[in-house]
Amino acid sequence: MKIPFVKYQGTGNDFVMIDNRKNQIKLGKDQIEKICDRKFGIGSDGIILLENEGGVDFYMNFYNPDGSQSFCGNGSRCAVKFARSLGISQNQGRFKAIDGEHEFVSDDEIVKIRMKDVHEIDREGENFVLNTGSPHYVIYRDEIQGMDLVHDAREIRYSERYREKGINVNFIREHDHMIEIRTYERGVEEETLSCGTGVTAAALTFGFKHSETRALTVLTRGGKLEVHFTNNGKGNFSDIWLCGPAELVFTGEINTL
Repeated sequence: MKIPFVKYQGTGNDFVMIDNRKNQIKLGKDQIEKICDRKFGIGSDGIILLENEGGVDFYMNFYNPDGSQSFCGNGSRCAVKFARSLGISQNQGRFKAIDGEHEFVSDDEIVKIRMKDVHEIDREGENFVLNTGSPHYVIYRDEIQGMDLVHDAREIRYSERYREKGINVNFIREHDHMIEIRTYERGVEEETLSCGTGVTAAALTFGFKHSETRALTVLTRGGKLEVHFTNNGKGNFSDIWLCGPAELVFTGEINTL
């Protein structure tokens, strides 16, 4: 048996995607790890099974490369593109994921997804902790491109407080009209070129610091994303939209694992 798949990327965040509307595909941890392996498998930052769900266009069933599950912002944007290619969705609609229901709007290039409202941003000294579908730790620095990100991020991710459940770690540099970001993702356990929930977390902490409501450009190593949000004060944000490109990379078949 061979399983058809497609591979999409959103600002360098890449995903193996499978049409599982017939609910025939069941992947175990070992299979997920092998598919995501860049030497012995296809290679990706995660796997998405597109599945049926009542009342919405589809369900996005996302797995990290280590087999764990979470919400994925860039993966969601890629899933919208995949669903459109299958004729499941039109230019706008709704889908469900592990954290609940989301709206989307899409054209041939840009996919916009509505993120969950954020009602609390915690502080650890000068740093920020918040959940944008996945938990994120946000650190602002004057320079982030020359740093040893993996070393510094793992000191936080594997600290006593976060070792068991894990946390994504983001390093941010402010500019006048945008911010730069580098992200270490739990589940991948490495730096990725882009992280949608991390970009969202960074934008909200920027809004929190500067008491702003705006559309903010965020520069990742894989390209530019935009986050639109309304700042309701005291770490409470609503009408949050993650916006950016998503594109098909290639199609293929996976041999039965």
